[in-house]
Order: sequence, then C-alpha cells, then structure tokens
Amino acid sequence: MQILVIEDDVDIAELVAFNLERQGWKTVLVHHGGEGWEQIQHLHPDLVILDVMLPVMDGMQIFRAMKENEMTRGIPVIFLTARGALEDRLEGLSLGADDYVTKPFSPKELVLRVRNVLTRANAGAAQLVVRSGALVLDKNTLAAKLAGTSLDLTTAEFKLLAYLMERPGKVQDRYELQKVLFGYADTTQSRALDTHVKRLRQKLGEHAACIVTERGSGYYFTPEPTNTDR
Repeated sequence: MQILVIEDDVDIAELVAFNLERQGWKTVLVHHGGEGWEQIQHLHPDLVILDVMLPVMDGMQIFRAMKENEMTRGIPVIFLTARGALEDRLEGLSLGADDYVTKPFSPKELVLRVRNVLTRANAGAAQLVVRSGALVLDKNTLAAKLAGTSLDLTTAEFKLLAYLMERPGKVQDRYELQKVLFGYADTTQSRALDTHVKRLRQKLGEHAACIVTERGSGYYFTPEPTNTDR
C-alpha cells in the first residue's frame, strides 16, 4: 500500500509518515498542491491524505481535479486540515471525501481512520474486478488482461466479456446481451452481437473457446475452455 501525504507543514507531514510507516504502509510526502496533483497522476496511490490550505493549488482544487479525471476519481481521500468548522467538514464530505480529520489530531486515530478507509476501498475494488483463470477485468478502468498481458478491447467487447464472466455456465439470451451492449434489443442488432463475439474471440486467441455458443439461444462463458461450440 502506498499513501501520498500532501501537507505543507513539514513537521506534520513527517509525523503522519512516521505513524503510517510503523503500520507497514509506504508513504510519499509532498509539500505543495501543484506537485501533489502531479504525484497523484504519476503514482496513482492507494490513498491520499490531503491538506486543504496548500500553496499553488489548494486541497479542494486537487480533490475536484481528481474527481474529474477518470484515472484518479476512484482514489480514496482523507482531508487532514485545520479548517474544522462544521461547514468545512460538510463541504469536504459532500464532495465525496472518504473522511475528514481536523488538526490538532491524534496519530492513533488517524491510523485507525486510514485503516478503515483502505478496508472499505479494497472491498469495493474487489467487487469491480472480475477474474476467471488467466482472465482479469477491472471494471473501474476498463482494463483487461490475459495471462498478465493487456487485451485491447473496445468498450462493447469489455462489457460483453464482463457480463458473461460474471455469469459462468449460464446461457445468456441474445436479446438480453443486445440490451447489455446497445441499451435495447431488436432483430437488426443480431448480426452486430455476433460480430462483437467474433472479434472478442479473436482477441482471446487460444482462450476463445471460453465463450460458448448455445445455438438458437445465445452465449455463455465457461472457465474451462471447450474445443467446439455446443
């Protein structure tokens, strides 16, 4: 686990880092907002501890930038700030912050809050990852890997594969799959569905047989590839 601490008070930043590292977490310290935003994009940390009053770019600006960026919006954030007024806490939490800690603070309490946020984040991330054998799909980033190698899937191919993988061994009706891909179903989309399946199988290579045709009905996913369609 890597935690990015964005705090302009060097002593406070080092105190936070010391207590976090005692728990086995790695920390990176940054002391102004501009560099903090750069490091968020570069490191993609597991958690950001963020001061509000920062030089160059304040904490609220950083947080809004994170939420507007597809690659960073899922990173958990704990505000750690001297702005302890109720309206400040409500603003941070209403924007979607995972927690809000005011200064002065108890290092033990901060560690507990960090642990709780990471536990929740990991539980949520697990639900967004679909795995079957060598196939791993990340529904948060739409990244797909096969035996550790990235697959270049279109959004439609990713949605189709994820839907089938989440229902292994269960035949999925063609019309239901059309609704998954296109939002509605009619006979004119039948060929488009088959085309997506064909291209997806090509990209899966020797694992293509994981997607099985149930003739006259639809398709299903099997974790144990077969050599022919049913």
